[in-house]
Amino acid sequence: MSRSTVCEDPLAREPGDRRETILDSAAALFARKGVAATTVRQIADDVGILSGSLYHHFDSKEAMVDEILSSFLRDLNDRYTKVLAQKTDARVRLHDLVMASLEVVEAHPHAAEIYQNDLNYLLGIERFSYLRNAGRQVQDAWLTVIDAGVAEGVFRGDLDSKIVYRLMREAIWLSVRWFKPSRAYPIAKLAGDATSLFLDGLTAETAGPPDRA
Repeated sequence: MSRSTVCEDPLAREPGDRRETILDSAAALFARKGVAATTVRQIADDVGILSGSLYHHFDSKEAMVDEILSSFLRDLNDRYTKVLAQKTDARVRLHDLVMASLEVVEAHPHAAEIYQNDLNYLLGIERFSYLRNAGRQVQDAWLTVIDAGVAEGVFRGDLDSKIVYRLMREAIWLSVRWFKPSRAYPIAKLAGDATSLFLDGLTAETAGPPDRA
């Protein structure tokens, strides 16, 4: 690549968008290929710059992953905090946790994939040790609502809360791989259907409510 070509790099003319453009390309590659398999050279090539130019913005591949995941987790934590602060019953809060999760997945689709696919790999790198605590915070938010529902008598108490949480979380977060919102079926509809399915099951009611006398 000639010096004139480098000088004409569109990123050089748009410094405000530079980091965001790099992060967008990196996130897509990490989600598709995996963090370990993605190189700085591949990210630079995808953006259309030299590898050396990329280091002016990020000191390493891990720094890019860190920024991508940190933004995702901040958004998730902020939304969960608002849900937990609500003075509503557990069923409503569970629905709102589902809704918040789906909204974050839509806003950060590549980060959600990276978190799902590469969590174990990243936990082996000291820089990402904070992900362990972040995972506990996510779990605690769900367990708080599930256990509250059991205490209120609206959720079953014979199931292991952690297993219920894991089944629900995996179903919701992995929807990033197949769900495409549309006007006919928006995220709010998926959140409502998912909550109904989790709480009410798939079997159609063929009789009236059970006799509680």
